[in-house]
Amino acid sequence: MSAPEVDPVPLEIESLDLEGRGVARRDGKVVFVAGALPGERALVRVLRSRPSYEVAAGVAILRSSAARCAPPCPHFGFEREACGGCSMQHLEPRAQLAVKQRALEDTLWHIGRLRPELILRPIAGSSLRYRHRARLSVRDVVRKGVVLVGFHERASSHVAEMRSCAVLPARVSALIVPLRELVAALTIRRRLPQVELAVGAGDDIVLVFRVLDPPGEADRQALRRFGAEHRVCVWLQPKGPDSAYPLDRDDAGDLALELPEFDVRLPFGPTDFTQVNPGINEILVRVAVRLLAPEPASRVLDFYCGLGNFTLPLARRAALVAGYEGSPALVARARAAAERHGLQDRTRFAAGDLDRWDEAAWGAAQADIGPIDRVLVDPPREGALAIARVLARVAAPPRRLVYVSCNPATLARDCAVLAHEGGWALRAAGVVNMFPHTSHVESIALLEPGGTVVRDTLASCLE
Repeated sequence: MSAPEVDPVPLEIESLDLEGRGVARRDGKVVFVAGALPGERALVRVLRSRPSYEVAAGVAILRSSAARCAPPCPHFGFEREACGGCSMQHLEPRAQLAVKQRALEDTLWHIGRLRPELILRPIAGSSLRYRHRARLSVRDVVRKGVVLVGFHERASSHVAEMRSCAVLPARVSALIVPLRELVAALTIRRRLPQVELAVGAGDDIVLVFRVLDPPGEADRQALRRFGAEHRVCVWLQPKGPDSAYPLDRDDAGDLALELPEFDVRLPFGPTDFTQVNPGINEILVRVAVRLLAPEPASRVLDFYCGLGNFTLPLARRAALVAGYEGSPALVARARAAAERHGLQDRTRFAAGDLDRWDEAAWGAAQADIGPIDRVLVDPPREGALAIARVLARVAAPPRRLVYVSCNPATLARDCAVLAHEGGWALRAAGVVNMFPHTSHVESIALLEPGGTVVRDTLASCLE
């Protein structure tokens, strides 16, 4: 391994990688440059050198891309250490979508050897103030005499020096400095590594303080005063997510995800999994239901159903929807939501290990709800390989499958199983900009068994 160069060197940036870094080449090596864009000439300083690649930091932009724009956040930068919560604020939002669409298409081809018959219009919305869920790190920097609260610096374990955040709701952004002052005054400040935040549909804000030691009465009173002054609900989390509880039981907050088009409201806890971007989630659910196109007699399976984000809207259109989820707590919430909406007779819920789903489980599901003609899958980053293998082998496959993905690589892998082992066709795919200004690529895809064509459904999704 060669030593990093001290003097900066000029490089031509050729492309972006999947983390949003500029990619250049020199001396037979790939060089990754955070904050640089294709077509730019950048002056960079090499930080790490490996046999096949180098990692460099930007010093100056010598020739700027036409797609470069002024970052909306003062904590984002090219020539300095910056907040790592966003990686693409320097790229014009429409260009960000194009980069993500290309990343999706390239991944589908390189991993799955698949090209969608149709590219769906990107699902996009506001690129600022969108993030209603976040985990802020806390660091007591003794040598500087300050407490920092925020996201980590880019490619670092250090917490960025932040006083605001352009992607958090305005009320939450305004809490960053008061939170720093609050934690600095606590006796357990060195035993408080993070604050998780959740914003509900009614603008309720819950802050979950991760406490490695129990706070004493003075600290509890300080937390209560903070909650009252800033109109937020304070929770404590001594261990894992399930251990979180409200500091005062009568001040737990009213968090919910709302889907007005389907007259659905889904209450959730501050540490439950929900989509961070409720505006994009509304559009995503609408498009997924349109693509799946359930009929009044349809029987639908919803894998990784969570709170019922897709299950309940689908139940408004189909005869019966069965939601499967790994978390018993989320299943209980989904079942309770179905009952509140009068959908208990049109839904079923079950908790189980979906990584072990097999033909016997498929047969049991059909015995429970009848012939299955629609499937929706919304898995974690690990994907839904077991389910894809079952659907590739069943004798009477469902008519349509909608796959919502947060990882293009596992989407491509699972679609390849369906296509190459089961004869399914990848009818359509497109990106979902759930995390603007980041390199994170979410997507949605429609697959059908060979021979089935639904041009009318696809046309309605492009309107």
